[in-house]
Amino acid sequence: MTKSVLFRARVPADRLKKAEKVFAKLGMKASDAFNIFLAQVELRKDLPFAVTSKPEPLLSTAEQGKAWENALGEY
Repeated sequence: MTKSVLFRARVPADRLKKAEKVFAKLGMKASDAFNIFLAQVELRKDLPFAVTSKPEPLLSTAEQGKAWENALGEY
């Protein structure tokens, strides 16, 4: 069996509460999500997302639909 350790972190209460609502929709707890995050860091040997001070703008719903259609074909 894999040895485990207790990891504690201080986070804003409202941030955790909002995140836990998302995790619950996915059927997981915060600890599950954190383990997934760590697994992705381990696999990629990097963060699993870009950290930048200049993020790309979010796509509109129409732009997202067009991107999906271009990638996967018409639904």
